[in-house]
Amino acid sequence: MTVPPSAARPAPVVFAAPFTDRTAWAVGRSSAYPPDGRNPGDNKLDQIGPSYGPTAAGVFTARAAGGGRWHTDLVSTEYAPGGFELRPGDEVSATCVVDDTQGAWPALWTWGRDTPGGHPQPGHGEVDLFEYHATHPHLLELSNHVGGAGDTVDGLVTPGRPFRLDVLLGADSVRWQVDGRTVYDDGRGVGTGWRAWLVVCISVSAGAYGHPAPGPHVREMSWQCTDLEVRRGTAQA
Repeated sequence: MTVPPSAARPAPVVFAAPFTDRTAWAVGRSSAYPPDGRNPGDNKLDQIGPSYGPTAAGVFTARAAGGGRWHTDLVSTEYAPGGFELRPGDEVSATCVVDDTQGAWPALWTWGRDTPGGHPQPGHGEVDLFEYHATHPHLLELSNHVGGAGDTVDGLVTPGRPFRLDVLLGADSVRWQVDGRTVYDDGRGVGTGWRAWLVVCISVSAGAYGHPAPGPHVREMSWQCTDLEVRRGTAQA
């Protein structure tokens, strides 16, 4: 008997660890950043480190630290004992709440290991499931650096209001959905050999690319990520 699509079982959840799980998430470490935890070359005032991680409720905070630096929360599956990596066909889902404080730069993204020959994957395995800047408070930046595609879509979010993000990381196309509606399908995908770690963080803009740095009286900014999970479907891989 053929099972109709509406009755088909959903793909199994293969990753849904809380941010407090230190076997699943490493705090303040990513090979996307230089060893000193700062990344000014990417227009960031960040200082990441093992003391800067989100709350159990998934609140990621940046705190002014003096000297133009900000202590910024970051977690990644890279360097965690579990070492979870995404594969082609995985679907990442999360509920997010962003704030439109000037300079805040929330992001949910991926970063890939080098190939066995020591060469970086295309685009370093990076797919930006979303990036957000208060400069355009209702817009999300969606980028596939692996396949060389991306878009900015306005009218998707409202600061302070939760939105549901679902990103299918297909080998032939990456599809973004917001609140159940497809907003971008890149037609490029990540290829069949792609592997990447999950990264969730808040950064702080340094002022380039039309994204101003925080005002002088801003001392703290944050966003929230909850219900993050990864589903893996064999038919999509």
